[in-house]
Amino acid sequence: MPADWDEPLDRALGRQTAKALGTGLDIHTVGDLMRHYPRRYAERGQLTDLDSLRLDEQVTVLAMVEDIRTRSMKTRRGGITEVVVTDGSGRLVLTFFNQLWRERELQPGRIGLFAGKVGVYRRHRQLAHPDYVLLPEGTDVATAAEEFADELIPVYAATASLATWKIARCVRVVLDTLGAVPDPIPPAIRRRMGLMDAVSALRTVHRPASREDAERARHRLRFEEAFVLQVELARRRESAAALPAVPRKPVSGGLLDALDARLPFRLTDGQIRVGDEIAADLARDHPMHRLLQGEVGTGKTVVALRAMLAVVDAGGQAALLAPTEVLAQQHLRSLRDLLGPLGERGLLGGSEAGTRVTLVTGSMGTSARREALLDAVSGGAGIVVGTHALLEERVQFADLGLVVVDEQHRFGVEQRSALAAKGAGDARPHVLVMTATPIPRTVAMTVFGDLWVSTLSELPAGRADVVTHVVPVDEKPHYLERAWTRVREEVARGNQVYVVCPRIGGDAAEADTEPPADGDDDTGRRPIAVLDLVEMLRTGPLSGVEIEVLHGRLGPEAKDQAMHRFTTGEAPVLVATTVIEVGVDVSTASTMVVMDADRFGVSQLHQLRGRIGRGEAPGLCLLVTDVPAGTPARDRLEAVASTRDGFVLARVDLEQRREGDVLGAAQSGRRSSLRLLSVIHDENLILAAREAASLYVADDPELRRWQPLGDAVTALSGDERADYLEKA
Repeated sequence: MPADWDEPLDRALGRQTAKALGTGLDIHTVGDLMRHYPRRYAERGQLTDLDSLRLDEQVTVLAMVEDIRTRSMKTRRGGITEVVVTDGSGRLVLTFFNQLWRERELQPGRIGLFAGKVGVYRRHRQLAHPDYVLLPEGTDVATAAEEFADELIPVYAATASLATWKIARCVRVVLDTLGAVPDPIPPAIRRRMGLMDAVSALRTVHRPASREDAERARHRLRFEEAFVLQVELARRRESAAALPAVPRKPVSGGLLDALDARLPFRLTDGQIRVGDEIAADLARDHPMHRLLQGEVGTGKTVVALRAMLAVVDAGGQAALLAPTEVLAQQHLRSLRDLLGPLGERGLLGGSEAGTRVTLVTGSMGTSARREALLDAVSGGAGIVVGTHALLEERVQFADLGLVVVDEQHRFGVEQRSALAAKGAGDARPHVLVMTATPIPRTVAMTVFGDLWVSTLSELPAGRADVVTHVVPVDEKPHYLERAWTRVREEVARGNQVYVVCPRIGGDAAEADTEPPADGDDDTGRRPIAVLDLVEMLRTGPLSGVEIEVLHGRLGPEAKDQAMHRFTTGEAPVLVATTVIEVGVDVSTASTMVVMDADRFGVSQLHQLRGRIGRGEAPGLCLLVTDVPAGTPARDRLEAVASTRDGFVLARVDLEQRREGDVLGAAQSGRRSSLRLLSVIHDENLILAAREAASLYVADDPELRRWQPLGDAVTALSGDERADYLEKA
């Protein structure tokens, strides 16, 4: 019987195998298994480049056993068998606990596939308890093994309990009985692009005769992924253009003009250009959907405020949604400082021609919350700043005309939609989403293809330069002592200093994974915590210096007080977690020390560094780490130290982590729809798919002419993953 595309795997492979695939890899149907493409292909004459392995990655390597020995454990009975495998230059250690019989099987000279998770023990990369299969003994490396008869060995993403060769067996069983395969690419487009049909591509990608054949199949499958996504984005652009919105046309002599007149600085050319783009969108009768991206410090807040005031001038209200209370409070202070009397209508000294800016958060007292809600629903507050509390049903507006979402990646689509749905009547508010994480062009086309994108890249005049250095404490311990001396020097100059830690402390639940069971690991320490470090600093290198603490467990008043003491210089050193990552603006903060910097991602470090050098004092960022040179984590830190170009760092970030995350797989908890497509490297292919999709949707907006395409788009749009594509 042919294997049906939607058939459950227990019919084709048996209940036990199907359960292992479903639990470990979220593979449940024949189609799921066919879409589980090989990550790469191994050749019998080519051992794996062991120096290229990344920590914490589940890998399969083709290597030769070089040495094997067993030693006794120090803290318990039994022995550890360590097998050294090599590719001729690099080496990898395989570790087995209390399995002395491995010495008989893994003899020097034997070649095999070894699968496991890459870890580090005593500075050497290792696989603990790897699964493996050996090539037939006595055969040449280039001789095909019975288990892997193909010229190329497909290597699949696997789990600890399901090795790549077991997945390969399952794929072969299903391929031998595979029936009809739905092909989402219409025949005319397939012919025009010179692409294989779907069933040929699947058979070839799993059983390629050559690397050229494998690449042809992967090219077709990458185009398919891009095309289906771009069709969905094109349909969303068409739908957004059809929604009603109240035009918010510019008003001469209003609050926007008054703000421009009182600004203590000149707007950059970029701010003026982006402001004009937003103003044109706001004047239309369908809702704006625009992404504003800008390097840290390029003045996105001012651009957003000018857009909000334009809406207030036109009789509407604006809401600014922030991901944390610290950031919401910071936005409130920033907006009020910029507006002055213009943001204090009804208060002593406030301008009667102005408006009010109010705050809504979940931790507000009853009376303050009641007053804020009344300001919003009555229209008394033209601008309402808030956290997730703004999304609650009880929060209503008189005439919500603009929603500004700061650090949009921190919010789910349902949350953003809930706020956008608070517009008056059938009209939808205009939406501006902001991010300080620069987005490469191809990512913008793929992930934000239904949004118009505006970019700010020009720093305002007077901004100081920021120098970044890696502080390798294992190699040069005295560098850390010098770092604390430098902190004291900055404090003596009247500047403020951030010290950032990856943990709060005082809670065992925050601990990283425990060291291996043999008890010999001397590298598995827990990351540095705020509560531990602050005591060490107060009694050690920073004794006599006022230090404040800021982290997520503090209440709103304590957070506000800590920030106030730091901002005013009363406590010139702030030891904090990443709650200060975005939005915190202290112009006299000149220095940042990031402890265990290797625990943070590239974009996060770039965001953190953006908190300093915001005034005239030169900035210094010190990335403290104990990871050795040459490791991926150390390479990340060196990349951050080498450039302040956020677009360069965004590419580094995406190249180092699982690329599917850009479509929100982590946010939704589901597998990403991108399996082969690289949003960084496949720019030309994405452009071609975008053009083909736009033309196709313009001709067949309901996708009725080619059913497999309609089904593929329905599957995508019905999946939680596709929600990430919906920005409002």
